[in-house]
Amino acid sequence: MNNQKTDKTSSSMSYQGKRYLGQSAFKHGRRASMGVLLVNLGTPEQPTTSSVRSYLAEFLSDKRVIEIPYFIWKVILHGIILRIRPAKSAKAYQKVWSDDGSPLMAGTLALAECIQTKLEDRIPGKCTVKMAMRYGNPSIEQALEALASDGAERIMVLPLYPQYSGATTGSVADAVFKSLTKWRWVPELRLLGSYHDDLNYIQSLAQSIRFHWQLTGQKISQSHKLFISFHGMPKSTLTAGDPYFCHCHKTARLLAEELNLNADQWEMAFQSRFGKAEWLQPYVAKRLIELPIEGIKNITVICPGFSIDCLETLEEIAIEGKKDFLEAGGETFEYVPALNSSNSHVELMVEKIINNAGGWKELEEMQVCNNALNMSKELAQTKGGE
Repeated sequence: MNNQKTDKTSSSMSYQGKRYLGQSAFKHGRRASMGVLLVNLGTPEQPTTSSVRSYLAEFLSDKRVIEIPYFIWKVILHGIILRIRPAKSAKAYQKVWSDDGSPLMAGTLALAECIQTKLEDRIPGKCTVKMAMRYGNPSIEQALEALASDGAERIMVLPLYPQYSGATTGSVADAVFKSLTKWRWVPELRLLGSYHDDLNYIQSLAQSIRFHWQLTGQKISQSHKLFISFHGMPKSTLTAGDPYFCHCHKTARLLAEELNLNADQWEMAFQSRFGKAEWLQPYVAKRLIELPIEGIKNITVICPGFSIDCLETLEEIAIEGKKDFLEAGGETFEYVPALNSSNSHVELMVEKIINNAGGWKELEEMQVCNNALNMSKELAQTKGGE
C-alpha cells in the first residue's frame, strides 16, 4: 500500500495558473479506477506540547465541533485553552504512545492496509485505499489528491464513525466537499453514513466481547456488568436534532440483545465531557465511582463508538477509568479493545464498500461472475430434480 502521509509538495495536483486544480502531465484515455478513503478523527504527530497545541488548534476551531459564536470562542480558545490544555494532553498521549507512534494513526493505517489487500482479492477492477485524518495529517485534501493522481474517478468516503454526529461524519463531509470545490474534474462521489445498527457491526462487537471473556474467564453475574461507553456530546446537539444519542442507544441495545443480556446486566454512559455545559448523560466518570457503591464490583468495558483504539479508550478509559473504578471499591476492570484491524472489522468494512459500490465498473466483472455462478447452481438444481 502506498505511503499514507502524502505531502502536498509531492502531489501531481496543481493549479497550473488556472482557477481549478488539474493534474500535471495528465493523460487522457488512462485507465480509470475506484478509490476508497477511510477517515478517522486525528492525532498530533508527536506527544509533545507544541504538537498537541497545533492539533487542538485545528480540531477546536471546527465550527461543527464548537458551536459557540466564533468571536467569543476564539478568545477562549487562544486565551485560555491552548495555553493550558496542550501540556496536560501531551502527558496523556505519552502514556499510550508506542514505537509505532500514535495508536490511532498506526491502527487506522493497519486497517486501511488490510482492507486494500482484501479488496484486491474480492473485486476484479483496480481499487486504491487511502486513509486520512479529519484533523492533522494526512489530511483529507492530501488523501483525495493522492487518489486522483492514482487515477481514481470514483471515490467512496468511509468515515470510521459508527454513530452519526454532525461533529464527526458531518465534519468529514464538509472537508471533502470543500476540497472538491477546487478540483477541475470532480469525481463520482459516495459518502457513507452511520452503521450503528449494521448486523455485521453488532456481531463483530459481540464476538470481541465473547473472545475477551473466554481469555479472562469473566462472565456476567450479579456483581459483574457490561459497561458500554460512548464519546460524549453537548446535550444541545440532541435537542437540535442530531441523531447521535439515539444511534448510541440503539447500538448498545442491539449489542446487549446479541449477547443475551437482560436490563440489569449492562448499562451505557458517555465519556470525555469538556467544559461546563450539560452533556449527554449519564457521565462515565460519575458512574465508574458509583458502581462499586451499588454492588457492581466487576465490569467489562467496551467503547463501540471508537473503531480504532486511541487516547480516549486507552488512556481515559483503560488507564484513568480503571484507576477511578478500583479506587472507588471495584475489584476487576476489563477493557475490551476496539475492533481495530481484526478480521471481523476488515470484513465488515469490505462488505460495506462492496455493497455501496453497486454500478461502479470495478465491480461489474464480479457481478457477471456471480450471475454465472448463480445460473450454474440453478441449472444443477433443475437437473437434479428431473
